[in-house]
Amino acid sequence: MISVSNGAQAAFMAPTEILAQQHFRVISHQLSALSCQGRACKAGLLTSSVPLKEKQKIYNEIKNGTIDILVGTHALLQEEVEFKDLSLVVIDEQHKFGVYQRMGLLTKGLNPDCLIMTATPIPRTLALTIYSDLDISTIDELPSGRIPVKTYLSGEDRRGWVYDFIRQSLQSGRQAYIVYPIIDESEKLELKSAKAMYEDLKKNIFSDFKVGLIHGKMKQKERDKVMASFRKGEIDLLVSTVVIEVGIDVANASVMVIEHAERFGLSQLHQLRGRIGRGTHQSHCILISDSVSGESGQRLRVMVEESDGFKIAERDLEIRGPGEFFGARQHGIPELRVNPLENMELLQAAKKEADALIKKDPRLGLRQNTGLADILKRRFPDCEKIVEAG
Repeated sequence: MISVSNGAQAAFMAPTEILAQQHFRVISHQLSALSCQGRACKAGLLTSSVPLKEKQKIYNEIKNGTIDILVGTHALLQEEVEFKDLSLVVIDEQHKFGVYQRMGLLTKGLNPDCLIMTATPIPRTLALTIYSDLDISTIDELPSGRIPVKTYLSGEDRRGWVYDFIRQSLQSGRQAYIVYPIIDESEKLELKSAKAMYEDLKKNIFSDFKVGLIHGKMKQKERDKVMASFRKGEIDLLVSTVVIEVGIDVANASVMVIEHAERFGLSQLHQLRGRIGRGTHQSHCILISDSVSGESGQRLRVMVEESDGFKIAERDLEIRGPGEFFGARQHGIPELRVNPLENMELLQAAKKEADALIKKDPRLGLRQNTGLADILKRRFPDCEKIVEAG
């Protein structure tokens, strides 16, 4: 609001249309009481479903500065989107965007400020934070009236108990999700699919309840219709894929079952779990998996033991490694053989030295620093692109 009230523009990017529309409604309401350089402030919404004629109008209004805040999905990354004076970029659910996608939005302004938001910092982001590439603000309290979600790990042999638990919750008036990793059955993967299980659950197991289905291959209007029915309580049990991971807020949904939980990343599991526990009733998340050994088992036990997003990210960092700090990968062991969680004093000292060097010679052009510049170029070939992009 500070940016736009001073005549600049802001971009707000979200990963799904449902979430973008939700942010657009809230921002439009907030802007109604704000003045932008002597005129009413204006927000715009840009997604792939916006008609071409309306898109052209939005492109023009962004370029001439009529739109102060542009809210949208990946559509904000299109070449046609040109801002008059972009000073602030906000990226919601940042783990849903690639490194170069996030960087691409920043290049649409002259070194704009950037705020990235997530309930679960991915390991790469946590590592960058430790290396002081990012400042961080933490909201570590649940909203008033909410109760922490209880999480359980269950094997295939306890499926009967899981279904009984869902049934008891539905009978008490609550709603539930069952999440699957794939939409259709696959000959290569021995996994339960959303479509096949929807038919089984609807006709056999929960035939006395209203069962709905939502997945990424459905048209946007179909998905919106299903979610509207679920919000209204017209659907008791929603069978889904990860399409519900963000932007879904149904207070009456108190149970989530995640099938083949080992197939999901920790941030995905945490985000999915965040779809329940949004009301005043005790909520329960059940992870079904027979992969309880090795790294998969470690990750699933983290979900049972932790509810704090930052603690989950730290555990994920310990298990998988902090990733390539200047690259696009989000996890793995980097060339630097230092565990950032165990060597904070060394890293802080290194940061002070690096800050002093960059302040004195930001382009590493001095003769005594040319060797360092050459090493950095060889080791991190993409580093120059990132620096040039801001």
